[in-house]
Amino acid sequence: MSGPGVGFEYPSFPVSWLKRDLLLFAASIGATSEELHFLYELHPNFAAFPTYPIILPFKHTDQEVIDFYARSNSTPIEGVPKFDTKHVLDGERKLEFFKPLPVSSEGRRFEVRSKVLGVYDKGKPGTVVETEQTLVDKDSGEVYSRAVGSGFYVGQGNWGGPKGPKTVNFPPPNRAPDATRTTQTNLQTALLYRLNGDYNPLHATPEPGVKMGFGGSIIHGLYSWNTSAHAVLEAFGNSDPANIKEFQARFAAPVKPGDKTVIEMWKTGEKDKDGFSEVRFVVKVDGKPVLTNGRALVKTLGETKSKL
Repeated sequence: MSGPGVGFEYPSFPVSWLKRDLLLFAASIGATSEELHFLYELHPNFAAFPTYPIILPFKHTDQEVIDFYARSNSTPIEGVPKFDTKHVLDGERKLEFFKPLPVSSEGRRFEVRSKVLGVYDKGKPGTVVETEQTLVDKDSGEVYSRAVGSGFYVGQGNWGGPKGPKTVNFPPPNRAPDATRTTQTNLQTALLYRLNGDYNPLHATPEPGVKMGFGGSIIHGLYSWNTSAHAVLEAFGNSDPANIKEFQARFAAPVKPGDKTVIEMWKTGEKDKDGFSEVRFVVKVDGKPVLTNGRALVKTLGETKSKL
C-alpha cells in the first residue's frame, strides 16, 4: 500500500499491567461469577480476558489517571494535516490473538509498536486514519497481539487525500440468530469502564458530547466492543480465552448511558485452517445497529441457547 502517511511509525511506548487491572477490566465488561477465572486472582486458571490488550494504548504504564487530550495529541503523521484529537471517534477495531497474555507484566518489558496503514479523506464528514498496533515483548521480540483500528476525525476532511479502498463487510446470515445476549447499561457504566485507562471526557461529562452533536455523554465504543467479545466467547467458546483467535466490529452509532444492547450472533459454518469457526454478530439498541461488521474466529463447543 502507498499513499500519504502510509508506513509512518509512531514512537513505541512501554506498557504494563497488574492482576488488579485484569480483574477491573473483566468486571467492567460483564464477566460474571460463573467466570471466576477472569475475576478471582487465586483461581487455578486465572487469566486475562483476551481483549485486554486493546486498552493498553490508552493506559501505557499508568496506575494514575491521565490527561486524555494531552496523551491523544500524538506525533503528527508526516504528509497529512495535523488533526484535532478532541473530535475523533472510533471507526472499526480488529484484534488478533497470538499468545496468551501473562496475568502481570511484572519482570517483563512490553511495548506497543504502532504504524499508519492508511489516511483517507472522506470529504466534509471527516478523515479516517487506519493504524496497526502490536503488543511486543521487547526482550524476546515475541508478538502477543495485533490490533488494526480506524479513527474517524469528525469534520476534518477535504484536504485532497485519497478516498481509500472499499470496506470489506461481513453481514450476518438472513435467519434467526444462534445466540442472543443482552447488556443493560446505566449512568455509571462508562464511569467504571474508563478506570481501565480510557479517560476521554466524552464518556464522563456532557459538554464534549453536546459539542459533537450527541446531546451529552456517550459510552465508550470499546465498552460495547469488549462486552460483545465477552458475549461471543461465553456463548460459543465456554468462556475459555484459548478459544478465540480474532475479533472485530465496526462502530455504527453511539450507545448512551441507560441503553440496553442486544447482541445477536450467528455461526456461519465456515472454519479456518486451525479449526476455529466464524461467528458473525450485530449489536443493536432498540432495533438500531450500534456495532456492525461483527466477526470472530472461535473454537466453538456446541450450540448455546439464547438468553434474553
